[in-house]
Amino acid sequence: MFRSLSQRTVRWRPLEGEGLEHLVIAPHDGGIRADSVVIGERGGIPYGVRYRIDCDARWHVRRFWIETMAGQRLALLSDGKGHWRDEEGNALPEFDGCVDIDLAATPFTNTIPIRRLGLTPQSETAKLTMLYVPFDRFEPFRDGQHYTCLEADRLYRYAAEDRSFSADLPVDEDGLVIDYPGLFERLRA
Repeated sequence: MFRSLSQRTVRWRPLEGEGLEHLVIAPHDGGIRADSVVIGERGGIPYGVRYRIDCDARWHVRRFWIETMAGQRLALLSDGKGHWRDEEGNALPEFDGCVDIDLAATPFTNTIPIRRLGLTPQSETAKLTMLYVPFDRFEPFRDGQHYTCLEADRLYRYAAEDRSFSADLPVDEDGLVIDYPGLFERLRA
């Protein structure tokens, strides 16, 4: 069982190209808030983004926003049960069933389903449909992902539903990814 969350600062760097993520996660209004700044490059194109994710106490995403340093922004709200709307309150039925989100270029969003699901090695693989947001366009889409617990509270397998990618993710006592093989490594505090 993961420990109760207290305020933490965590940093990761991508294994390809230059970049850095600086994340602060803490209890907030009876739930969890993650604030982060990510700088990096994809395909030789540099980017800089800020994001905030608010989850309830059971790690259901309730709202998030992501913004480029140039001012491009996306903000969505959730009921925590897989129904989304934009900031103006307009329903987004194309994302019905997406309880979790996956933001490109950060290992943090793997923590959300890992903490929310409470998987054990005896659990079946969880098959999820994520609301995925790429950093290049900020145009979200549905993405199938699978999570399997290999070692309780220590090691989880992430796999793309289309079998194009998988990685075994070691996590710390808070469920935060330590290393993401081939993509990210955590820096010492």
